[in-house]
Amino acid sequence: MSHALVVIPTYNERENLAALVARVRVAVPEASVLVVDDGSPDGTGYIADGLAADDGAVHVLHRTAKQGLGAAYLDAFEWALERGHDPIVQMDADGSHQPEQLPTLLAALEAPDAAGRPVDVVIGSRWIPGGAIENWPRRRELLSRWGSAYARTMLRLSTRDATAGYRVFRAQALRAIRLDDVHTRGYGFQVDMLWHARQAGLVVVEVPITFVERVRGRSKMSPFIVLEAMVKVTGWGIADRFRRTREVDVEARSA
Repeated sequence: MSHALVVIPTYNERENLAALVARVRVAVPEASVLVVDDGSPDGTGYIADGLAADDGAVHVLHRTAKQGLGAAYLDAFEWALERGHDPIVQMDADGSHQPEQLPTLLAALEAPDAAGRPVDVVIGSRWIPGGAIENWPRRRELLSRWGSAYARTMLRLSTRDATAGYRVFRAQALRAIRLDDVHTRGYGFQVDMLWHARQAGLVVVEVPITFVERVRGRSKMSPFIVLEAMVKVTGWGIADRFRRTREVDVEARSA
């Protein structure tokens, strides 16, 4: 894992960033860290620069404005692939994804799946046996479970935690997804990436994690963001069904 990279997108996370990066460096000392800051007005970018100055394994990608989680990750993936990093990890900046669980996710990438196939993507899952959440209100838990269930149904996904943000990708998996075709920039980005992974025939496995609600700072989640994601998922699902119907019609006419 000498070229592993942990990507941490940030926007107004000055209270959390330094402690989180320190935990990552202890949990997986051989991995590098890329902080992707969207011009945080609270000075998170300056803190990231200080961390990078003190530790050569920490890097910072500055973006000029808040352009969405998906856009931050796509820029980070491009940065990572250009520099030969493999695998590449997604991790939230608020501490909800525990760095101490990252070695387990990385180990799952190196083991075959239940069918003996090489694994391309590992999902840190809240909704499989062994997964858990801490300090979430019941309303938010139900919303997350419903969102994953809806995405699974509309897009024919097998992943239980379709909206999970703690993920590990092989570099070849990101290339196979064809990132130029991923256009979602907000909350739906996680589902969009998973859908593209399925379409590319990638092997995705889930590993149980304990998701911990942030202690400091404010969540970026809002009902509008969730609604926007569900509208996109609905559109993708309908388009996919029309495509499959046309394929069946073509096969029937040619039979």
